[in-house]
Amino acid sequence: MKIESLLEDLDSDDAARVEAAAARLAEQADSVVPTLLQGLADRRPTDELKPFIRVLRYIGPPAFDALLAAWRRKEVADWQVGHFLEVFDERSADQYAALAADPDFRKSGNGFEGLVRLRTDSEAGLRALVACFARSGFIPHKASDYARLLHDSYRPRLRSLRRDPAESPRIRRGAMAALVAGGGADALDDRDRAAVERLIRVKILDEIPSLPSSTLSGWWMAVPGASYEGVFEALGLHDRRPVTVAAGVRASEGREIQVPGPEGGSRSVGRVFVTPELDGWRLVFGSFDLLVAGDPWDGMIETVERVSVHCGQAQLFFLDDAGGSDVWMVAENGRMIRRYAAEGYPEWEGDPLPWEILAADDPDYDEAPSNAGTMGARSACGYLSVDPDAVGPDTEVRGHGWLALTEPGVGHGAFPGTLRI
Repeated sequence: MKIESLLEDLDSDDAARVEAAAARLAEQADSVVPTLLQGLADRRPTDELKPFIRVLRYIGPPAFDALLAAWRRKEVADWQVGHFLEVFDERSADQYAALAADPDFRKSGNGFEGLVRLRTDSEAGLRALVACFARSGFIPHKASDYARLLHDSYRPRLRSLRRDPAESPRIRRGAMAALVAGGGADALDDRDRAAVERLIRVKILDEIPSLPSSTLSGWWMAVPGASYEGVFEALGLHDRRPVTVAAGVRASEGREIQVPGPEGGSRSVGRVFVTPELDGWRLVFGSFDLLVAGDPWDGMIETVERVSVHCGQAQLFFLDDAGGSDVWMVAENGRMIRRYAAEGYPEWEGDPLPWEILAADDPDYDEAPSNAGTMGARSACGYLSVDPDAVGPDTEVRGHGWLALTEPGVGHGAFPGTLRI
């Protein structure tokens, strides 16, 4: 039977006829796959692609190779390849590993997605993981998922690679990064942990700080550098240790983890970064949900007032451009002294601060309340303490940053993630 006729049968409403056609097409893989791919250009809905996907699954590895070749020639759209690469089974495990090792970020991500789906434990998969983490640049998130999924199995082999003098320095670095991505710092041996700690101490001395941008969204707190020690007790932070700004920012933006709770349940744990002293202030970054408990609005007020009891003064900034939120608060010795909040129309409480430009003095404002100002959080932070976007080479830096945990008895090594020092 001609290929064209079998392909027509794939569009049949008769399920048995479709299955029979798919099986026959699989038997003629060498000639079928190129013809099959040529017929995909005008097919977009997922339902229309199902018969083609069935044939690719039947054919297996030869179809995998033909699909990648067509993709590289740009004969198949990216969105179609994403659908098709989800269908191959264990016969294509090594092909997924080879794709995961590809330097192209998109191709590598598709490869790791297949390895995760198949839960592939193989030397080829391990080597792809190491090669990925050995490269500079972005790491596909599925590579990190794969490192965590296979960590227990891969840890001994990765440690062996790390110590193998026959391997290149690049591969040994990749093995170390893969270990941390899968199991956190606890996955490293004593020698590597000591080396990381020494490197952190060296980098702290001349690091130029760069903080998270508030573009689109963000939140942080600020406390005076002279009294910042109180923030650890006020926020219930534990197990603090010195850290570079680069590592602290990355850690505070990372995933929370779940650990066993005191009564058989689980508890969420996150990392909190307290910056070095920057122009006289320390900033605090971390999980909003873990540091500001309960109702968000009442929680922000309670948190900034509590921190101000321990530090003398505390400021909180919250921005969400998508939701329209723009908030800043200042508290001293447990009492809110000035507060601005806007979700559309701005509202002010407390007496204006000396630096504020009042709306009543602006001719474009009519009948503005006497305490109404004109500055949102992005402008106010620079007057109140430190603008994170302005931190850089000209910022006066004293001391070093701290990385702390929101729960005791967990340890920093429990957090998997890309090693950044």
